[in-house]
Amino acid sequence: MISFEIIKKAGKARLGSLITPHGRVETPVFMPVGTAGSVKGVTPDQLADAGVKIILANTYHLMLRPGARIVHELGGLHKLMAWPGPILTDSGGYQVFSLAHLRRLDDRGVTFQSHIDGSTVELTPETAMEIQRLLGADVIMQLDECPPADADHEHVEAAVRRSALWAQMCKQAWRKSSCVSAGGSPQGMFGIQQGGVFEDLRRRSAEALVELDLPGYAIGGLSVGEGHEPMCRALDAIDSQLPAGKPRYLMGVGEPRDILAAVLRGVDMFDCVMPTRNGRNTQAFTWTGRMRLRNARYAGDAGPLDESCKCYACRNYSRGAIRHLFLAAEMMGPILLTIHNLQFFADFTAAIRKAVADGDLEQKAAHWLTQMYPPTPAADESG
Repeated sequence: MISFEIIKKAGKARLGSLITPHGRVETPVFMPVGTAGSVKGVTPDQLADAGVKIILANTYHLMLRPGARIVHELGGLHKLMAWPGPILTDSGGYQVFSLAHLRRLDDRGVTFQSHIDGSTVELTPETAMEIQRLLGADVIMQLDECPPADADHEHVEAAVRRSALWAQMCKQAWRKSSCVSAGGSPQGMFGIQQGGVFEDLRRRSAEALVELDLPGYAIGGLSVGEGHEPMCRALDAIDSQLPAGKPRYLMGVGEPRDILAAVLRGVDMFDCVMPTRNGRNTQAFTWTGRMRLRNARYAGDAGPLDESCKCYACRNYSRGAIRHLFLAAEMMGPILLTIHNLQFFADFTAAIRKAVADGDLEQKAAHWLTQMYPPTPAADESG
């Protein structure tokens, strides 16, 4: 089964160790997203070279194409992705509510039309667990209802109630399968807290989940448009709401300042498409802020993306060269920026872990934020 150990704390921040059937992961950790069974633009070897330890794949996309049964027949998600390390799969709930045309929602589950071919698909707590059992990830997620950021208290309250019910149903299905994948490997189920930015609903959701005594807990329904400060206020109580000895996963968060804020409030795990998506759109993450390579100022720039970075792109290519590759529509441009961004996020979380171990995270965080988000950034470097 999944196990978690807290090695050291600095305030609410935790240095931890997550043990999975496919390896150990030090936390805080950032998980790149391999939506359809591949982290776009990079090979598993390149992921490992960048320091990536755990990746995320998406239940919604994989259930629609190629289908969970086919993934199992191909040897499971680890074989499909040629990735020997830990994998986490989300339940597909967020994508159902954000991508699909919803046809029916009740306590049994959701029926929706596929965004791929328009076919009718049903996703219930039981089928979400079965799909993830077939996929074979190490960490699997409950099905939840994720309301939009502008939902009022009444609608969020209904989502909290339904998500709590679905968590119970998911746990029953997970236990019924003996908590192992179709390939025979142990799986750990995480529950998902909802509640939007409403403190009373966040507390109520956490109380219902904690009663289930699950291997880990995720924080859902944030980073959906509510903004940095409301997110921070919602996270202020997390340390008192969720069990101290279990991993805490903030879903869909990748902005460096959001990661820092969450770690300082006791969160351990993060995922986001930002490193890969932004890389495909000429944007590099650096310790001094974001760099947009389409800007003409970089045309003749012979320097690396980041002097301190050890990635393949920074060792071998200049800013000007990478800019040229993008303007020439060469595949190598997005690949190089993706490699660099993945390296940055791995280095960033490694630096956070070291700061927790050294006991100076608050001071380091203040310095990093000043560097990455200067008070009056240049127009092309803001963001």
